[in-house]
Amino acid sequence: MKINRFEDVSQFYEQVKDYLLNHEALHNVQLALCNSLIQNPEHFDEKPYLTTVEVDGDVIAVAMRTPGRKLLLSKIEDFGSIEAIAQDIRHTQELLSGVNAPTAEAKAFVEAWHSLTGQSYHLKMALRAFQLEQVQPIPKTTGELRLATQSYRQLLIPWYEAFALEALGTVESEAERKVERLLDRGIAYIWEDEIPVSMACHVRVMPNGAAVGLVYTPPEHRRKGYASACVAALSQTLLNQGHRYCCLFTDLANPTSNHIYQAIGYQPVGDLSEYSFTENKAVNVTA
Repeated sequence: MKINRFEDVSQFYEQVKDYLLNHEALHNVQLALCNSLIQNPEHFDEKPYLTTVEVDGDVIAVAMRTPGRKLLLSKIEDFGSIEAIAQDIRHTQELLSGVNAPTAEAKAFVEAWHSLTGQSYHLKMALRAFQLEQVQPIPKTTGELRLATQSYRQLLIPWYEAFALEALGTVESEAERKVERLLDRGIAYIWEDEIPVSMACHVRVMPNGAAVGLVYTPPEHRRKGYASACVAALSQTLLNQGHRYCCLFTDLANPTSNHIYQAIGYQPVGDLSEYSFTENKAVNVTA
């Protein structure tokens, strides 16, 4: 078992792409991050942590982290890799803010990391990855899907803030900048029934698929089928553009969203866990 750390993002991507593509929907964040690092390196102030674990030249684990973000772990074939990755990161003398990985891999990593550093951890969110290849018929809802333009900017900013607070439990301080970026990239959509009532975004592109996210409906417009209609129409739009499938993540604590997405045609492909670490100031990670 050999651990390899990469400085060149393109070289790293060539090494890991086939492994990640074996479970593309589950790894859509890693694949999209590779694309961003290659296409838009100016968006990243510091070099990322890019690592593989290999046996006889075959990749059995992938780890990625950009500064200030949680560690991303792939599906892992040999859990001995987890200890190797934890040891390698510890040698960088940095503490981690958290980890996002398939459920068993995430649990094994936080336990290994806690043993090495003493950092406490807690489960922030349990997620399920879904994939759709064909949109299923759903009850018809009044309204239509529209690409959001700059005229919707002032509406989408508070919606983005509300989504972050409700879905992620975070106070979003850069909503204006992030909404502006969504509009500039032409990836934000709204469902309009005389007035805008729901939103969804095309958040990531992979080699074969497209990820849907940032799905939000204000409370006063809920229970009318708008979110289902919006996601179904956006998913069909993405399939029509040539993507082989669409994917998305759901919070397992939200049974409503898990149900409506499956009614549209999304099928579960795997569960993930997001853990946060707490910095224990008495711990010396350089020892």
